[in-house]
Amino acid sequence: MNLSVELAPENKIGLKLANPVMTASGTFGYGTECVDLCDIQRLGAIVCKATTLKPREGNPQPRLAEVESGLLNAIGLQNIGVERVIKEKAPIWAGWKVPVIVNIAAETFTDYAEIASKLNRVAGVSALELNISCPNVSAGCMEFGAEPKQAAKVTSIVRAATTLPLLVKLTPNTADIVAVAQAVVSAGADAVSLINTLKGMSVDIYKRRPMLGNITGGLSGPVIKPVALAMVYKVAGAVKVPVIGCGGISTAEDALEFIMAGASAIQVGTACLVNPKAPLEILEGIEKFMTDEGITGIKELVGIARR
Repeated sequence: MNLSVELAPENKIGLKLANPVMTASGTFGYGTECVDLCDIQRLGAIVCKATTLKPREGNPQPRLAEVESGLLNAIGLQNIGVERVIKEKAPIWAGWKVPVIVNIAAETFTDYAEIASKLNRVAGVSALELNISCPNVSAGCMEFGAEPKQAAKVTSIVRAATTLPLLVKLTPNTADIVAVAQAVVSAGADAVSLINTLKGMSVDIYKRRPMLGNITGGLSGPVIKPVALAMVYKVAGAVKVPVIGCGGISTAEDALEFIMAGASAIQVGTACLVNPKAPLEILEGIEKFMTDEGITGIKELVGIARR
């Protein structure tokens, strides 16, 4: 059974995964937090939490609120900063079999370029995921990702700053996600990942206050899966680079839907917060499905619902 996928076929370095199951940025930490909870080396790839130029403390508490069939979060990109990632995390990743992709976020074009440049050729860093889609910060990220020209500009700047494979994570909070996807591909993206969270909020009716300290947050979990699936289907039919599906994936059946809709790989996010073993259970479920259905290669399933 061949589960391997190549997510950067036009990049000289390439990004070959042993299987299509990845973790999504923000819910699996740096991977180091989960080594005693599951066999992370069996995963296709780990996407670490968003990394900024300087350390960030994140948004005020409370940062999480459960809603029907989902989760609202407003973490605010809390992280240790790129210098500590290079010094403390990358040496550990360099000894792993599973590739690690660093999600990068910034408030300015210059900062995006500087982060990408610092991470270029760092042992242990296999690729970058350009975050232009986080809805939980006051500046940057989604400001760049909601409109095609801005998305293309930041992608082009980061592309010029690194030789690493470059994934661009897209926001659903835009008028035309297909146009944004086409713009970043034209600007040099090796692959696109979608979707990030939908912007939403919840109110505590007894306290008469919003549930989150940031007022609004990103909605994730099973509730957004139909939206994410539809967007992946549309984008996969409009770009020629690999598409990575993300949004509400909790089971192997969910993952297979995204793959059949056109995703070459998938990312597991909120489900990891409930069960850190969820990505491995999803991988095992995909393997079982392929065995039961007599399918020898994952590529046979990619986009089959489109044919």
